[in-house]
Amino acid sequence: MDFLKLPTTSEWTIKNVGIPEYSKDGHLTFRNDSLSVRNGNITSEISDTIVDGQEGIVFPLFVDMHTHLDKGHIWPRAPNPNGTFDGALNAVLNDRKANWKAEDLVKRMDFALRCAYAHGTRALRTHLDSAAPQHRISWPVFRELREEWRGRIALQAVTILGIEYVSDDPSFLDIADMASSCGGLLGCVTYPCANLTDRIQTFFRIARERQMSVDFHSDETNDPSSSSLREIARIVLETGFEYPVTVGHCCSLAQQNPDEIDETLNIVAEAGLNIVSLPMCNMYLQDRNEFSTPRWRGVTLVHEMVRKGIQVSFASDNTRDPFYAYGDLDMVEVMREATRICHLDHSTLPWFESFNETPAKVCGFETMKLETGSPADFIVFKARNLSEYFSRPQMNRVVVRKGNQIDRKLPDYSELDSLWR
Repeated sequence: MDFLKLPTTSEWTIKNVGIPEYSKDGHLTFRNDSLSVRNGNITSEISDTIVDGQEGIVFPLFVDMHTHLDKGHIWPRAPNPNGTFDGALNAVLNDRKANWKAEDLVKRMDFALRCAYAHGTRALRTHLDSAAPQHRISWPVFRELREEWRGRIALQAVTILGIEYVSDDPSFLDIADMASSCGGLLGCVTYPCANLTDRIQTFFRIARERQMSVDFHSDETNDPSSSSLREIARIVLETGFEYPVTVGHCCSLAQQNPDEIDETLNIVAEAGLNIVSLPMCNMYLQDRNEFSTPRWRGVTLVHEMVRKGIQVSFASDNTRDPFYAYGDLDMVEVMREATRICHLDHSTLPWFESFNETPAKVCGFETMKLETGSPADFIVFKARNLSEYFSRPQMNRVVVRKGNQIDRKLPDYSELDSLWR
């Protein structure tokens, strides 16, 4: 149950809340202040209707820029047999071929969006498995859901398929055209393979011809020889590709020697690439072996990247599917686990922005701050500081959208039971 009950009037003020700000030494702190709402926007004028915020802290709504709505919640019928990356690939491939019809996708994707909405996400980017003929099913479903959710969660979609599918063959061009017609991005998975450079160059040319931004899955492995991140950056500089480029995962970078790391980060910074880290999924999959304890956390070098001026975001990635058995598209969980896994806490880098402002800017979503004139879209937490915030799941949070407290009841998993029978 929400810890506060806010007024249903069009004007009200919540006093005694913590507004996030950075101190002079770069640490995230909270200024005790008030927030006033009038007609769905934040205003500077104090209302006669006052609510005590009980020293709770306030965050803007979150942006989740790397998810997989089409894979979500298939675990009950397609579990990963051994928790490995290969196990996940095969389980998803078999389930996609057998079950991913429009009705199945709509039920699972809408379920996931209702979870994200209740948790306080305002914008979301999803990757869609797009190997033919699946693109002819998934992209029309996404287009319909985007319209249904307009005004609640802003949605973007990206193609995902292996780099070996990228070519001038009509089948791949049809996939690119489908995504383009839906206002989507072009994406693929890069890893060491024959003619990798030629394939990446072809990928960028096809994207440029359609004026599409791009979003890669890259180097999702602990193999230090996997260095497609560096090759992507090099080709962006070589070709002068002018649209935003995002690269996710980049796990193998953490396994390379210092000289290789520095060379890669310098060229990534020069190319202006945006990086998204997926710490929960990467920790789940990377370095997994039935007979040994994992030796590393699976995540990329986020501290080193930000110090080089590279924009880094964090996101949910997979939820209750073979790539990650858990999760609920709750960015509070992502923020909490990213802080623990990546040691964001004793840092003077602006990590708070990596869960809302930075991904919004990268994706082209509207940026929102807790300031006069902005939409009254925020979350109030029953926590007086970051220690309290990170120590509990914050399931009693209060989510405000356009000045109204929303019903945060989550959909019941039993709604999906018909998909498993």
